[in-house]
Amino acid sequence: MGTIQADIEARLAASEPDVEVLLAEVVGGSTVRLFIDHPEGVTLGLCERVTRALPEVRERYALEVSSPGTERPLSKPQHFRRYLGRRARVRTYGDVRGATEGGGRRHKSFTGELVGASEDGVTIAAETGVVAIPYAEIHRSNLVEE
Repeated sequence: MGTIQADIEARLAASEPDVEVLLAEVVGGSTVRLFIDHPEGVTLGLCERVTRALPEVRERYALEVSSPGTERPLSKPQHFRRYLGRRARVRTYGDVRGATEGGGRRHKSFTGELVGASEDGVTIAAETGVVAIPYAEIHRSNLVEE
């Protein structure tokens, strides 16, 4: 998890404690894209409240706040555990061996069913085989529509 995400989560903990920060990322060096969720859903009013609760972020960046949509980002172990059995795309920083058995080619992107999620990494049943990926190696991940 990036520093900007941890900072935003800390700032929202007091003003919007029910808001879950799914992903906060700096895009193009000048924009923070923030995906949020809430037990009662994400509304325009909630996005506006979150925007107003982050004046320090808005001083440094343009801020985009939105709901996760159908291809919701997965950035924490609990996100992966919540969606076991669903299809996801996981992109890594570097090459990862394509399957846990038999070697296989090295890849940077895997799409398949989430079959495991521990505190250390996620396991995905991709076309190339079952792949265990440490969280530290994950650059970006999200659900994909079935």
